[in-house]
Amino acid sequence: MDDAVAIVSGGAEGLGQAFASCLAEAGYRVLAFDIKPQTYQHDGVTFLMADIRSRGDVEDVVATATEMGALNIVVNNAGVWRRTPVDSEWQQTLADWDEIMDTNLKGTMMLSRAAIPYLKDQGGHIINVSTYYVLPARSTGTNQPDTDLYNASKWALNGFTDAWSKSLAKYDITVNGMCMAAVDTPMLRGFFPNGVLPDALQQDLLSAHELAQQLLDIIASGRSGENFGAWNGEPVSIGTPPPPHQRITGVTDEPL
Repeated sequence: MDDAVAIVSGGAEGLGQAFASCLAEAGYRVLAFDIKPQTYQHDGVTFLMADIRSRGDVEDVVATATEMGALNIVVNNAGVWRRTPVDSEWQQTLADWDEIMDTNLKGTMMLSRAAIPYLKDQGGHIINVSTYYVLPARSTGTNQPDTDLYNASKWALNGFTDAWSKSLAKYDITVNGMCMAAVDTPMLRGFFPNGVLPDALQQDLLSAHELAQQLLDIIASGRSGENFGAWNGEPVSIGTPPPPHQRITGVTDEPL
C-alpha cells in the first residue's frame, strides 16, 4: 500500500476526521476535503477546501488524489441533515431539496463517477455513508416524519450501492454502505444548545473511532453490495454475510 490513496469527503471533523485518520494509520495516503476548515492535523492526511456539490471541485479533488499515488478508496462521507416538514413553504422546500440532494446524493454520484476510471486500473473500494434508517428498525425514531428529504436521499443511496457493486465487480471494485445510528460528532452536538447532549441520548451513542474500525473491516472483508449496520447500544462489527437478497435491505433475525 506504499502509494495507495484514499479520498474522504466531509473530512474536516467528526466521522470524516476519524475515517481519514484511521486510513492514514493503516498506511494509506489520504486526501480529505470539506467546505469547512480542517479542525485537526494528521501526518498522513492532506486536506483541501472543496465543495462536494461542485463538479469542478470534485474533479480537482480526484486529480490531486491521483497525483499522490494509486487511487484505491473513496469514502462518500459528506452529508447534511435538517428538518423538512411536509408543510414547509415552497421556497424553503426547494432550497432544502437542493441542499440535501446536491450534497447527500449528487455529490456522492459525482465523486464516485470521477474516481471510477482510476479505480478500474487496480481495483478498489467505494463506501457510501448512509443511515440505519434504511435497515429494519430495531427501535423507534427511524425515518422521522419531519425529515422526509434527508430520508429520501439516504434511501436513494441504496440504488448507487446496489447498481455500482454489480457493474464494477468485474474491475475488482467493491461498493458498500455504512448505515449507522446516532454518532457522537460535532454535527450531532450542533443540534443542541451549547453542544450539550441530553443524558438519555449520550449514553448509547456510537463513537467515530469504532465506526472507523468498521470501515477498515469492510474494506478488508472483500465483500460488496451490502449495507453494514451499526446500532446504538450494540457492538459494532460487520457480522456474517447475509443472503444475497438481503444485502441491501438487511437481515431482520440476526444481530450484528
